[in-house]
Amino acid sequence: MSVEIREIKDAKGRKEFIKFRWKVYKGDKNWVPPIVDEDLKRIDPEKNPFFKHAKVKLYMAYKDGEPAGRISAHIDYNYNNFHNEKVGFFGFFESINDKEVAHALLNKAVEFAKQEGMTELRGPASFTSNDDDYGLLIEGFDSPPVIGMTYNPPYYIELLESFGFKKAKDLVAYLITIDDEYKKFIRHLERRLKPLAERSKKWGYSIRNVDLNNIEEEIKKIYEIYNEAWEANWGFVPFTYEEFKHVGDSFKDFAIPELAKIVEYKGEPVAFGLVIPDMNIILKKMGGKIFSIGLLHLIYHKLTKFHKIAGSRLITLGIKAKYRKKGVDSLLYYHMMKDAIDYTNLKYCEISWLLEDNYLIIRASKFMGGKHYKTYRIYGYEL
Repeated sequence: MSVEIREIKDAKGRKEFIKFRWKVYKGDKNWVPPIVDEDLKRIDPEKNPFFKHAKVKLYMAYKDGEPAGRISAHIDYNYNNFHNEKVGFFGFFESINDKEVAHALLNKAVEFAKQEGMTELRGPASFTSNDDDYGLLIEGFDSPPVIGMTYNPPYYIELLESFGFKKAKDLVAYLITIDDEYKKFIRHLERRLKPLAERSKKWGYSIRNVDLNNIEEEIKKIYEIYNEAWEANWGFVPFTYEEFKHVGDSFKDFAIPELAKIVEYKGEPVAFGLVIPDMNIILKKMGGKIFSIGLLHLIYHKLTKFHKIAGSRLITLGIKAKYRKKGVDSLLYYHMMKDAIDYTNLKYCEISWLLEDNYLIIRASKFMGGKHYKTYRIYGYEL
């Protein structure tokens, strides 16, 4: 039996590349099918602004003429310039449980990175730490992923590690279960945080909901906060404004205003927090198709402004470096927790993803009642 690797260069090939996932995950109750058209946009050079500062190759593996795996190999020049490194990445990795297939795909990514003069290959990254599907799930296979988080079969761990990939960094997710006991706990925390939040207001800080009716200006403010607040994080690559607006526009249709907060100091945006509804609850019903029974659920939740969705994800909470340890964190925590209880029907909230050594935010996650329940890994391979 032979394995053939083909480079994907056209629209027909890209569709086969995206649809291959259905072969791997058939019968897996925890897998959430992506919307095919949206995934196609991610790998289309004409529609994803990432391609303007990156070199990307897409490959598919065929065994005995049948599709058996896929992978992307890419160089993000913005990342390498920002970190002064020579790192190539692989992503969109999917494979049948066959080392011959997986290793052939990984070898192709290694060859590409070497040809481009890189010294290390990392992944899975589809495409950057700012995107969905970053890292490989290595712990927590017993539940579906929340919106934007990755999911894969457990055997992927062996496929990568048998090739020679080693841990570069782990990412963790914490789960908050919002039941009656937790609501009592939150009310107790609110009493502790309220004086700190009120004190920060006396110092000149203010907090408000993101104005979704003025989203263009809001995106500019959040963009400023984001790139400055995360610039010291491992694996971070600054967004271009075009990329950030591309992501922001995708969130605006289902954001819950009460769970999207901006903190300002004398008019300057200094911190931002965002909890998004877990749209995977709906995507699972849609099965990858826009026109489906899941569309009715989407319309219903849109009409109720998504306040009735039971799940959520704390996707980002960032403070500009010079404004940390000034009560801004308490201001954000207090108002986001209070409004999550007062304005929504949430039953759970995932805090993800967090760097394994970001002890400050991990401590805050535990303080808010979060329990570590999933781990993801970025692997590295020296070239």
